[in-house]
Amino acid sequence: MKKTFRLTHEKIQPARLMEAIKNEVRKYLKRERAKALPADADFWDFACRYGVDAASSKSIHVAEIDVYLNQAETQKLESFYLEIIAKPGYRTAKPTSED
Repeated sequence: MKKTFRLTHEKIQPARLMEAIKNEVRKYLKRERAKALPADADFWDFACRYGVDAASSKSIHVAEIDVYLNQAETQKLESFYLEIIAKPGYRTAKPTSED
């Protein structure tokens, strides 16, 4: 998903728009996680980017999406860019402590 979301509408309040955006993001994540994994992958990982526009977007973790969406609402931005790309994830062994 690569999309610029608008937070201004002549009839819909910004809080309702933000609820709709969060719902759309959650539905997208759920839909992508439900897809069949490649044979060697352990889980679906997501490469996420957030910014005022596509050119100034920066990488964020998927768990931080709600934080950035709330910031956009409190800063009263007119629009923001959100990119979420699914990619196969691979688990790594936890490092053992030498203590």
